[in-house]
Amino acid sequence: MPRVYDSRKRILVTGGAGFLGSHLIDRLLAHGHEVICCDNLFTGTKRNIEHLHGNPAFEFLRHDVTFPLYVEVDEIYNLACPASPIHYQHDPVQTTKTSVHGAINMLGLAKRVGSKVLQASTSEVYGDPAIHPQTEQYWGNVNPIGPRSCYDEGKRCAETLFFDYWRQNRLRIKVARIFNTYGPRMHPNDGRVVSNFIVQALTGEPITIFGEGQQTRSFCFVADMVRGLHQLMDTADEFTGPMNLGNPREFTILELAERVISLTASSSKLVFLPLPEDDPRQRQPDIGLATSEMGWSPEVDLDDGLLSTISYFKERLQ
Repeated sequence: MPRVYDSRKRILVTGGAGFLGSHLIDRLLAHGHEVICCDNLFTGTKRNIEHLHGNPAFEFLRHDVTFPLYVEVDEIYNLACPASPIHYQHDPVQTTKTSVHGAINMLGLAKRVGSKVLQASTSEVYGDPAIHPQTEQYWGNVNPIGPRSCYDEGKRCAETLFFDYWRQNRLRIKVARIFNTYGPRMHPNDGRVVSNFIVQALTGEPITIFGEGQQTRSFCFVADMVRGLHQLMDTADEFTGPMNLGNPREFTILELAERVISLTASSSKLVFLPLPEDDPRQRQPDIGLATSEMGWSPEVDLDDGLLSTISYFKERLQ
C-alpha cells in the first residue's frame, strides 16, 4: 500500500545523473521532496549532480536498473537509458536490456511498494512517421531490425510492459513520449544535433549536417520538459497517457545550424554528410492532449534556450 503522510514524497529517479534526470531532480527537490538518484554512470555524470551533495533530501545510488532494486518510495520516474544514437548504438544489446529489464524491474518495485511510476518514453516510438504532426494515437513506422531498433523497439516494449502491468495489476502508471530536448548539462559528445552544432560552432570546427538538412525537428528546452514530466506524474490516477511532451514549433536542421552560427558569432562552415540509416525525415509533436489534460505548453523560445545552452558549453569547454 502507498505510504500515507504529508505532501513530502520520497521519489526515485533512475538515470538521475543524466542531462534530463538531473534537471528533474532539481525541480523535485525545489518542491520539497526527498529524492533517490539511481544511475550506473554509463552516460550520466557526477558533474550533473555535484551541486546536490550535502543536501539532506538527496541520495545518490550507483546502480544498474537491469538488476532489481529494493527501496521504499512513493513515486518512480524511470529515465534510465542512453538517449543519443552514439551512446545507445555503442552497446545495442545493453540498450535493449536497459529499456526492457529496467522497465520490468521498476514496475516490479512499484507493484511491491504501491508507488506510482512514470516511464520516460520517446518520440522515436513513432519511427519515421507517415503522419504529421504525430498524435498519441499513431502506432508508428519503425524498422525492427535497423541500427536504431535497440532504442526504438526497446522503448516500444517498455510501453507495452507498462500498459500490461496497468491492465493486469491496476498499477498506477504514466507514460510520457519525449520529443527532442536540449539545454545545459547535455553531454558535449553525445552526437545529438543541438550539442553537436554548439560545440562545433564554439570550437570553430565545421558544422556537420546529414543529408541536405531539410529533415525537421522540434526542440523543447529542458525546463519546459521537466515541468511537463512533473505535471504528468501529478495527474489523476485514472489518466495513464501516453502523452506527447515537446515543443510543436518545427525547424529544419539547416535552420538550426544557421541559428547556432548566428548566436555564437562563429566562423564555422557547413559540411554536408550522407544521411544515416532510418533517420526520421520529420518530427513534430501534437501536444493537444498535454494542453487539454494539464494546461501544459512550452514557454521557452528556441533562441533563449540556445543562448542558455551555449553559455553552459562555453564554460564546459574552457
